[in-house]
Amino acid sequence: MAAPKLSKGSSRGVQKSHPKKKQKKDEACLSKKVEKENLLSDAAEITDEELEHETSEGEEEELGGESDSDMYSEDDAMADDILGGSDDDEGYDDAAEEDSDEGSDSDVSDIEKKARIIDKEREKVEEEGEAELQLNIREEADEFRLPTSEELEEETQRPPDLSSLQRRVKEIVRVLSNLKSLRQEGVTRKDYVDQLQRDLASYYGYNDFMIETLVEMFPVVELMELIEAFEKPRPICLRTNTLKTRRRDLAGVLLNRGVNLDPLSKWSKVGLVVYDSQVPIGATPEYMAGHYMLQGASSFLPVMALAPQEKERIVDMAAAPGGKTTYVAALMKNGGIVYANEMKESRLKSLAANLQRMGVTNTIVCNYDGRELPKVLGQNSVDRVLLDAPCSGTGIISKDASVKTSKTADDIQNCARLQKELILAAIDMVDANSKSGGYVVYSTCSIMVDEVCGVCRKIILMKSILLTHSSQICNLQNEAVIDYALKKRDVKLVPCGIDFGRPGFIRFRQHRFHTSLEKTRRFYPHVNNMDGFFVAKLKKMSNSKRTQTPGEASEETEGNELIDNTEQNAKGDTEKHLDKEGDGKMKYSSTEEVKVKGQSTTKKRKRPDQKHSLKNFDGKENGKLKASSTVNRKVDNQMAKKGRKERAKPPSREEITKSREEKRQAQREAKRKAATERKVKNSKGSKA
Repeated sequence: MAAPKLSKGSSRGVQKSHPKKKQKKDEACLSKKVEKENLLSDAAEITDEELEHETSEGEEEELGGESDSDMYSEDDAMADDILGGSDDDEGYDDAAEEDSDEGSDSDVSDIEKKARIIDKEREKVEEEGEAELQLNIREEADEFRLPTSEELEEETQRPPDLSSLQRRVKEIVRVLSNLKSLRQEGVTRKDYVDQLQRDLASYYGYNDFMIETLVEMFPVVELMELIEAFEKPRPICLRTNTLKTRRRDLAGVLLNRGVNLDPLSKWSKVGLVVYDSQVPIGATPEYMAGHYMLQGASSFLPVMALAPQEKERIVDMAAAPGGKTTYVAALMKNGGIVYANEMKESRLKSLAANLQRMGVTNTIVCNYDGRELPKVLGQNSVDRVLLDAPCSGTGIISKDASVKTSKTADDIQNCARLQKELILAAIDMVDANSKSGGYVVYSTCSIMVDEVCGVCRKIILMKSILLTHSSQICNLQNEAVIDYALKKRDVKLVPCGIDFGRPGFIRFRQHRFHTSLEKTRRFYPHVNNMDGFFVAKLKKMSNSKRTQTPGEASEETEGNELIDNTEQNAKGDTEKHLDKEGDGKMKYSSTEEVKVKGQSTTKKRKRPDQKHSLKNFDGKENGKLKASSTVNRKVDNQMAKKGRKERAKPPSREEITKSREEKRQAQREAKRKAATERKVKNSKGSKA
C-alpha cells in the first residue's frame, strides 16, 4: 500500500504554527519563574542551594520543553502528512501545555508544604526547649511550701480538688524522704506529717484515727504503697479439696470451661489463682460438687501453721463460714475429730452447708461463746486449737471499704479485750502432754499493732509555770495479745513454718515486747499481694497456770484490771485531778495512778493542802492565788525531793526475766521431786 502524499499547504501550516506555540511556552515559563521567585522569597527556610537547584531544574524544563516542542513539531508534521490533518495535532499540543502547567504548580505547592513543615518543626523544638529550661529553673529555684492557714480555710469552703491534693501528697512524701535538704525553713517534721494526714484522709476517705495509726506504723513511702494497695482488689484464689480431687485434674477441667488460672505459689500445693473466667467461678458444677473452695490466699496460712495431724482432736474456735475448717479436715483426711465452733447462730447455716458440700465427715458443729469452751470441752482436752480471732478488719480494706471510716478507738478496744480472753481460753483447752500436739495458732486479719493508745493531756499555764500531766492507757492487738498470753500462761512462741512474710514487732513506739515475737509473721497487701494478716504459733509447756512474781505484777499492764479500769474511767479519770477550793487555792489529788505499757506504778504523793503559789497574785475570792513566802516554797521543794527518793524504782527487764527463769526452775524442781516421791511410794507399795 502506497503511503499518502504530503500536501504542501499542510506542511506550511505546521511550520507557521510552531513559532507561536514556542512564544506562548516562553511567556508561560517566564511568568511561572517570576511566581516561583516570589513564593520562594517568602519561604525563609529554603536555602540558596535549593534555589539554585530549582532554577537549574527550571532551565532544564525550558530546554526540555524546547527540544520536546521541536520533536513534537517534526512528529506533528509527519502525523499531518500521514493522517492528513493538523487540528488534532494542535489539540495534542494544548494538552501537553496544560500538563506541564499542572506539573509546575504541583512542584510549587510541594515546596510550600515542605517549607511550612520545616517551620513548624523548628518552632515546636524551640518551644519544647524553652519549656524544659523553665521547668528546670523552677525545680532548682522554687521549693515546695506548705499551705497557710488562710489557704486551708479557702480549701474547706470549696469542693475538694483531687488533683491538687494528690500533687501535694506527692510533694510532702518527697520532702519527708529527704527532710534535711528539702524542708522549708521554720517548718518541722510534725507540720509535714499533720498536713499529710489531713490530705490522705480527704483524698482516700479515712477517718482521723485510722490514718493517724497507719502513719505511725509505716514510713511515708511504704505508707503510700500500702494505701494504694488497699484501693485495688486482691486476686481470686481457689483451694482444691483433696478429699475429692487433685489440683492438676481440677485445673484441667476449669481450663476447659474457659477459666484462666495458674498455681498460686510454691508455698501452697492446693491453691489456684484465677485471672479471668467466662463462667461464674462460684457456680460451676465442680464448685457445687465440692471440688474447690473460694478462699483468700491469706486464709491458707493459719492452717498451714497449725499443721494438723491425723487422729488428733482439734478445735476451730471461730469456724464460719468453714474455709479453714474444711482445710483442716482435708489435711486430716477425715480422721480424728474437729470441733467447729461458731458463736453467731446466723452463720451456722453457711458453715454446715460448706462442710456437707466439701464432703467433711469428722467435724462436730457447736454454737458456744469461745470463752466458755474450756468448760464445755474440758481443760487440757484437745491437741491443737485454731483461733482466728475477731478483729478490726484493717487488713481487708480492699474487700470492705467501710473500715476506713467505721472503726474507732472504742471498737478496737473491745476487740483487744475479746482477743485476750479468747487466747487464754484456747491455751487452757490444749493439753501440754499431747504426744503430737499442744499447739495454739492465733491469727487475725488486722495489721494493727496498737488497737487503742489514747493520750490525754492537760496543760495549765500560770505565769511562768507550765504543768503538763499525761497518762496513757494502751490496749494492743496482735503482738501485744501474744505478749499478754506469754505472761499469763506457761507457753512459748515457736516458728510458724512459713518461710515468707515479715517478722512481728518487738518494739513499737514506747512499747517493748518479748524478743521471741520475731517468730510471728505479718503479711501486707503491698508486699505479698494478699490481705493483711498476722499469724503466731504457741507451744504449751505445762498445764498449770502461771503465778506472777512481784516483778511481773509490776510490769503487767494488759490484764483485766487495766481493761476494767478503762471502762470505769471517764475522759478525765485518766488525768491528774485538780481540785479547786472555795478561796481559789488549787491542790493535786493525793493519789495519782499512771499506767503505761511495760510499766505500771501507783505514785502516792502526800501533799496535804499543798499550795502552788506565785508572787504577784492576790488571795481573794476571784480565783487568784495567794502569794506565799520563800520559806514555804523551800519546804515544799524539800518534801518533793524526799518523795521522789522514797519512790520505788520499777524493776528492769533483766530482773524480770531473771525472776521468770527462777520461777520456771523452781516449778521444774518441784515436778521432779513429786515424780521421785511417787516412784518411792510405788516401790514401797510393790514391796509390801
